[in-house]
Amino acid sequence: MSAAPSVVWFRDDLRVADHPALHAAVERGEPIVAVYVLDEESRGIRPLGGAAKWWLHHSLASLTADLHDLGVKLVLRRGSAGRAIRSLVDEVGAGAAYWNRRYGGAERAVDTDLKTGLRDAGLEVQSFGASLLFEPWTIRTGSGTPFSVFTPFWKACLAADEPRHPLPAPSELDGFGGPSGRDGPASDELDDWALLPTTPDWAGGLRDTWEPGEAAAHHRLREFLRHDLAEYATGRDRMDQQVTSHLSPRLRWGELSPHQVWHATREHAGGTAGARKFLSEVGWREFAWHVLFHFPDLATKNWRAEFDAFPWPRLHPSALTAWERGRTGVPVVDAGMRELWHTGVLHNRVRMVTASFLTKNLLVDWRRGEQWFWDTLVDADHASNPFGWQWVAGSGADAAPYFRVFNPELQREKFDPDGAYVRRWVPEIGTDEYPEPIVDLKATREAALAAYEHVKAAR
Repeated sequence: MSAAPSVVWFRDDLRVADHPALHAAVERGEPIVAVYVLDEESRGIRPLGGAAKWWLHHSLASLTADLHDLGVKLVLRRGSAGRAIRSLVDEVGAGAAYWNRRYGGAERAVDTDLKTGLRDAGLEVQSFGASLLFEPWTIRTGSGTPFSVFTPFWKACLAADEPRHPLPAPSELDGFGGPSGRDGPASDELDDWALLPTTPDWAGGLRDTWEPGEAAAHHRLREFLRHDLAEYATGRDRMDQQVTSHLSPRLRWGELSPHQVWHATREHAGGTAGARKFLSEVGWREFAWHVLFHFPDLATKNWRAEFDAFPWPRLHPSALTAWERGRTGVPVVDAGMRELWHTGVLHNRVRMVTASFLTKNLLVDWRRGEQWFWDTLVDADHASNPFGWQWVAGSGADAAPYFRVFNPELQREKFDPDGAYVRRWVPEIGTDEYPEPIVDLKATREAALAAYEHVKAAR
């Protein structure tokens, strides 16, 4: 057995195919130590929400089985990632460490510090681009600044080099200590991490909706391309139709890479309207990470500084609770919030409607909504979640104008014309059990626009 194995640190890339860090370890030719670190201790690292933990548990279980079949044990450690990886490197006498890049500010700080320390200790250390099609520092305006508007950003991406082709999955791996790990480093037990929710135990709906794991992710991609992509351009906004990809949690956890999605879509549908529209939505994901890379405080600070002057009124907890639980008396809002609670995901059109209702009809700070989605979405990530909230609130990059207030009833009429979506999630509508609206939509829209005058004055 080699005295200098390669450590492969898995993060938001829970797959074996198109995994550049794992590929590099195979190319090096020494035994491999695969590790995942649950880091809730490092400075600035945001702890996962409840739905995300549920997904992580099951995705790690799937990855553990996949790696075992290839000949490698997945080592689980909990704590500060820097300390955990250094400790593991010392335990196994590693000669190299590989990982795929992260783009949040706190994550980059952890990775940079660790990379410097390990290199100073004599290890070969490399990081790789794996979760984005285009590295954030490579897409710039003509003047060399970051983009703040999506359309020119995406045009620049499309004008750049074609995203690389996906790397194949290894057929077998040389594991340090073998797949059972009897002679390898110690590992935590996944169940001891207690990632699965118990109070409240709302994971039943997640189990009914999702099957995490790399194999299931590829199955869903194939099904989407075969059955739904052709209708995507015209049907994606319909709440009552299931033509969206449902790939967002797969990309968030890296069970699929965007390179796999890009090339599979191009090979299947070329330049069709459905393919172009779908890949532009992948582009919005890229844009959100582009913005976060250049503005790491996206989840806590207004991207547009003038919104610091917005006079958020004193929060009424009962109104926030009604929104969270889908008891506002506004049918499409309630349907969306109940779908979220039951499935851990929410149709993108409904995300915009529910977010607009919270920030502009209830005048609740967007950060409150962002936190709720962070806790209840299986696909909540550090970029897309706050980016989406700031977009609706008007405070973000390429944001919807603040005076654009989504009218929930008009949205329902246009995108759920037969009422199927609302009836599914709000079966008691039209009965005495359903509450009266907690606010008047017209009056609260006018109040929101009046409050916006403070922002205009701060420009």
